[in-house]
Amino acid sequence: MSITNCAAVVAFGDDVLSGFSQHEKLAKQIEEDLNQQLFDNLVSFLRRSHSEFQEKTTEWNCRMKSREIPTAALVLGVNVTDHDLTFRSLSEVLQNRVTPYVALLQAKDCPGIKNLMQKLFGQLMNCYVDVDSEEDDYVQTSQNRIRCSMTSLITWYESVTKKTDFETPSKKRTSSRHWKSPPVVIIFKDMESFTTKVLQDFIVISSQHIHELPLVLVFGIATSPMIIHGLLPHSVSSLLCIELFQSLSCKEHLSTIIDKVLLTTQFPLKLSEKVLQVLINIFLYHDFSVQNFIKGFQLCIVEHFYTQPLSVLCCHQEELKKRINSLSHNQCENIRRLPSFRRYVENQTSEKQIALLTTDGFLKETVQKLLEDLNVYHENYFPVLRCLHVFTSSLPKYPLGKQIRELHCACLENRVWETEEYESFLQLARMLNKCDLVTMLQKCVEILVSSPGKEFDKTVEKLKEFLTQFQKLEAEACQEQDESVSSQKELQKKTDLYHLQKTLLELKESRRSKKLTKFEMLRFEVVDYIDSVVRNYLVPADHKTLHEIVYFNTASILREHLNAAPRVALHTALNNPYSYLKSQALRSDGGSISNKAPDICIVYKLHLECGRLINLVDWLEAFSTVVTAVEGPNADAPSSDEVDDVIHARFIRAVSELELLGFIKPSKQKTDHVARLTWGGC
Repeated sequence: MSITNCAAVVAFGDDVLSGFSQHEKLAKQIEEDLNQQLFDNLVSFLRRSHSEFQEKTTEWNCRMKSREIPTAALVLGVNVTDHDLTFRSLSEVLQNRVTPYVALLQAKDCPGIKNLMQKLFGQLMNCYVDVDSEEDDYVQTSQNRIRCSMTSLITWYESVTKKTDFETPSKKRTSSRHWKSPPVVIIFKDMESFTTKVLQDFIVISSQHIHELPLVLVFGIATSPMIIHGLLPHSVSSLLCIELFQSLSCKEHLSTIIDKVLLTTQFPLKLSEKVLQVLINIFLYHDFSVQNFIKGFQLCIVEHFYTQPLSVLCCHQEELKKRINSLSHNQCENIRRLPSFRRYVENQTSEKQIALLTTDGFLKETVQKLLEDLNVYHENYFPVLRCLHVFTSSLPKYPLGKQIRELHCACLENRVWETEEYESFLQLARMLNKCDLVTMLQKCVEILVSSPGKEFDKTVEKLKEFLTQFQKLEAEACQEQDESVSSQKELQKKTDLYHLQKTLLELKESRRSKKLTKFEMLRFEVVDYIDSVVRNYLVPADHKTLHEIVYFNTASILREHLNAAPRVALHTALNNPYSYLKSQALRSDGGSISNKAPDICIVYKLHLECGRLINLVDWLEAFSTVVTAVEGPNADAPSSDEVDDVIHARFIRAVSELELLGFIKPSKQKTDHVARLTWGGC
């Protein structure tokens, strides 16, 4: 391997690791910012509940008499795969700001009340839990064994909260960030999955000791808070003092991720319209998981840097010149083969074409300039995209989409101004009222002023000029209104027939002429100017030279990895096992069935030749014929009866596996037949 190739490999690894760490760090920060309000409300709820316990207020005494447990119903949405990260963050926040006694329980770990208590003790006391022990209602601490009961929990809580300062308890317990006698928070991560009896027993037992232990429950809910009353009878749910907390919608979370990660120049790698649409479709139609969306984006990073030889140039501007100068001759040839670069060369003069195709030094200088122009294009593209979204998101029926991701995909796909939706946008924009139009222009000015693009000075001046003209129109309108009031008063004095006929003729003439007002003319001018800005800056990325270096556009690979097709994979594996096992003995020509194939493959290919109902006896005979084919006589071979028994057992096992996969089912029409369920079977 040459020194240049080694450098390229090192750059590839550094870019991938850097991209992964930056995206994970930014995504985590966004998640914390979005959940900040939710976590603050939960801490406030715990603070109220805890203060009532500490001070033994009248409200707490009433609650103690009714044995109500403070309970937070946390509705997180159906994106269950993201809940683990949310609960981990919540646990960290509670341990840092409220209490060190936080337990996270899952339904799969708590099939019974004893298992629940065991898990609870294990997390609160940081002790060893022996799952296989016969005495599963005990846990082993560093000093002795403790029985998993509420009495033991109360005793342990009193002992750890009444430690004096000179006993040097653990740093975690004595930290000043924790409250005095902090509450015990138990989080049920997937409340819907818990067995009803387990929840009922635990709530009833805990309510009997609520006056001795400041217990707070947190229910993680994916569907609706009404599930609490659906799972628990009224006698049990009445023991809970429930307060509802709603997390941010996963769609809003996704919009924030796209806005902060994809629609910026912070990261050099960009996604094409088809790739972005694949990720969004998986999110909307499969799991609603923002974490899976981020993992899909990270997969795009790996695929782009692995499959694109020129991805070494997909970097920040500070490193671009150094990497371009280190390009080898083969990498320069790869640049010359890019379709966008070939189009660029065809539009140059003959002398420049020769230099670009033969001189590597001149090519490197041109590539550096083109990539810098591509970076400037992105700096201008995203602010103008946001300005256009300001206009389109407030129009009725949202002709270009309500979310900015829809508008972004439309701009990447084609020249957006050539679409019918854009024409509808222009027509609706020309009917906006003055108040909405002024508000939109003010937002656009704020966006362009804060953008990194250096070409928006004239645009900002023009928009501010429009705002000034609207202010003048408003002042003139007030003046004209005063004049019209005075003219009406004069007209009222002249009530003779001549003046009335003259006034009617003037009204008819004004209706025939249909002259535009000053406001309408200015509104047309504003919309036309916005249209010119859009046509100038929102050119699709694939029209730019060298866009292949910074854009990942292989949507088929991404769809293959993320959007699984189990039916196709099963058919391929069973119909052609060589494609997975790679054994030469499994090669078959012309659709023949090899006796070396796995039994389930033989049975599967035989069942494809049958109709809706399959006779098991005929199927067994065909299977026996295939597996015993091409076998010569052998002196040590078992007897025919033993062979038949083995083949029969193998056939039963293969048919059972086929039934487990859902290809066949027993038939009620005939006892010795089975029915096909797929590919024409019903």
